[in-house]
Amino acid sequence: MNTSSTQSTSGQTPANTERVYRVRRSDLPLSCPTPDMALWNSHPRVYLPIEKTGRAKCPYCGADYILEDH
Repeated sequence: MNTSSTQSTSGQTPANTERVYRVRRSDLPLSCPTPDMALWNSHPRVYLPIEKTGRAKCPYCGADYILEDH
């Protein structure tokens, strides 16, 4: 997954800090927050259907996901 945010001291990306996330097919299945995000201060994990359109929006935080190799 490609984001511009920095990693926390635990090595995980802080959850829900970006508005747009670019993902690849190798990142599927897509969930928000993603597996490499810290979950302690986030919403429940939800899986997002991105395969057909190449785009998905999280219903909890509003983050947009774009599938780069659609």
